[in-house]
Amino acid sequence: MIEIIAATLEDVIRIEKFGGNRIELISAFSEGGLTPSYAFIEEAVKIAGIPVNVMIRPHSKSFVYSEDEIEMMKKDILIAKKLGANGVVFGALNDKNKINEEALESLLHVCNGIDVTFHRAIDEVPDQTEAIRILSEYPQITNVLTSGGKGNIMDNTDTLKAMMLHSKNINVLVGGGLNFNNINEIKEKVKAAQYHFGTAVRENSSFSGEIDGEKLKKMAGIINF
Repeated sequence: MIEIIAATLEDVIRIEKFGGNRIELISAFSEGGLTPSYAFIEEAVKIAGIPVNVMIRPHSKSFVYSEDEIEMMKKDILIAKKLGANGVVFGALNDKNKINEEALESLLHVCNGIDVTFHRAIDEVPDQTEAIRILSEYPQITNVLTSGGKGNIMDNTDTLKAMMLHSKNINVLVGGGLNFNNINEIKEKVKAAQYHFGTAVRENSSFSGEIDGEKLKKMAGIINF
């Protein structure tokens, strides 16, 4: 499984055309991804022949959200479901940078029938292995997107492997810093089934670059080999 970030409708078309298996739909790429507009979700789902998972993130200040913001996120989830999204992508921490289980349970309450990815908020917690143990107690969570913590993903392979050991029903979606220089080694060491890419498959490896078809085909070939 190779998941690719899409920030435009052209991205959606190119991701499917050149070998992506799933789309993470976002706005504000340079801010780490925020909730896309409803029109964008609707059109992306309409034209995509592969699953579209929608980012649910109201701001980029942190992963700590107020009660009002959680209610807004729940409304965004319900609209994404109504528009035909395959799933949603979110994360919520408390002021100690640990999983906010109260917020998580509230959000999961409206996620019936769709996939749920807990995103890289998990890389901000003090102990990723403990965090995925907590998340694995929630059967609705299908994926966790992670680079195994902060810093260079190449230094986090042991953590990624430990997370996989304790993930139970959750797919560990490896991403955040993956590129052509490290993907073969990461794949060999971690042996995950799912990988997530952003700028690595874009022109000039830039947030503003178009999806590069040749890069994506090459990366898909590496992952699926």
